[in-house]
Amino acid sequence: MRPSRRDQRRGPVPLDTPREVRRPLLARPEFDPDAFGRASEKFARFMGTGKFLVWMTAFVLAWIGWNVAAPERWRFDPYSFTFLTLVLSLQASYAAPLILLAQNRQDDRDRVLNEQDRSRDERALADTEYLTREVAALRIALREVATRDFVRSELRSVLEELAEEGVTVPASRSRDAKRKSSGKKRKRVDEPGAARPGGADSGPDGDLPTPAG
Repeated sequence: MRPSRRDQRRGPVPLDTPREVRRPLLARPEFDPDAFGRASEKFARFMGTGKFLVWMTAFVLAWIGWNVAAPERWRFDPYSFTFLTLVLSLQASYAAPLILLAQNRQDDRDRVLNEQDRSRDERALADTEYLTREVAALRIALREVATRDFVRSELRSVLEELAEEGVTVPASRSRDAKRKSSGKKRKRVDEPGAARPGGADSGPDGDLPTPAG
């Protein structure tokens, strides 16, 4: 694009300076490019309904009835109905492109929806593969964790090795054995005639012993 005379007079303009936008004297009419497409879709949907067929049948019957039963001077399309045939042909010639345009718009929407579904399925597949790898890693990690049975078997093997070498290991009572022994002691204390903590010379009611004499 050749620079204008005004730009040549001003000298070179730096590249980081935006150019001036000239507004036209007469504003151009703006229209929605999808308006015609939406109208064609509405018309195509209306043509595919029973309501359109009913109205079209009523129109044709009224046309034929008027040109047959009306007085001759009022008839505008006598028998053979050439004008009616021309109207129906004109309507069909416009209806077919409008239906094709509506189908093309629907195909575009379906293609966009299919692309979105495909991308969503790909993300879901990637998430599933990631979760599968994580579960496999957890299973591998759990295999290396020592279980209770494994620890017990190792301790038994160690004790057996120590017993073979002649090392005596003091047996430690378990919690259950301790609980049992403490329960037996409590039962002995609660038995009648047993010694009470007050002493052997305590009275029958556990009072202090009375002095003799």
